[in-house]
Amino acid sequence: MNRKVSKAIFPVAGLGTRFLPATKSVPKEIMTLVDRPLIQYAIDEARAAGIEDFIFVTSRGKSALEDYFDCAPDLEAALEASGKTELLKILRSTNMESGTIAYLRQHKALGLGHAVSCARKLIGDEPFAVILPDDVIAGETPCLQQMVEAYQETGGAMVATMEVSPAQTSSYGVLDIKSQDGPIVSVKGMVEKPAPGTAPSNLAVIGRYILTPQVLANLDTIERGAGGEIQLTDAIAEEIRTGRDVFGYRFTGQRYDCGSKAGFLQATVAFALARDELREEFADFLAEMHAVRQAAQ
Repeated sequence: MNRKVSKAIFPVAGLGTRFLPATKSVPKEIMTLVDRPLIQYAIDEARAAGIEDFIFVTSRGKSALEDYFDCAPDLEAALEASGKTELLKILRSTNMESGTIAYLRQHKALGLGHAVSCARKLIGDEPFAVILPDDVIAGETPCLQQMVEAYQETGGAMVATMEVSPAQTSSYGVLDIKSQDGPIVSVKGMVEKPAPGTAPSNLAVIGRYILTPQVLANLDTIERGAGGEIQLTDAIAEEIRTGRDVFGYRFTGQRYDCGSKAGFLQATVAFALARDELREEFADFLAEMHAVRQAAQ
């Protein structure tokens, strides 16, 4: 059996410029879907997959992330005194135990590969996960948990993948497929943001990875790729070039690109409708809005 995946890297150093002016003072990862910040969905998914050590690669201006996962004694005391036990339980679920979470600074914006490499000393010689909080994935079984279970059988490196339209492939890392066995795809190549019409497939890499320490070593030797950045996709592709196994995992679930405004709004609607206490009132509102729009046309 392959080694347990117990560490996860969360690259959260980005400036979130697509959400300005909100992100002038609030890290994008703290922006909320219904009543939870994006980063909480990522943490919950990691916990469900058995992750025990959480590594945040941050940048200047991200201190709100540290505050969010810290204890709030005054707020807890106020909730307890007022008998709001359910809210207190929810609040305490966001606390992270001392020693389970670490924060590192990415001093230069050199890409996702560089952000991941910043955590190398905390990873050591263990397999590890990478979770991009912008990709929020709703599913009966959390995406990373699906991948960890598959990884126990396959080993190697593994990326989450999903089909996108041919017009969208130039925005993603794209897989060149060798073979497929159920949800597991054996990969013979990866291309980061291929030029339109040149993608080897329409299977795009989504922001969930299970990687080996060798990928960290590859990040030291590869040249800068698309956009002049150190691309994680290129370091994974080096695994293939040197004869090591790389797999894609076609997860079951709905992915929302919360790095875009449209994707964030779509996720907000979907997660609101999934909540029992919000569904009826919110669905009625959406129906009224649709009726108004139809009448206006």
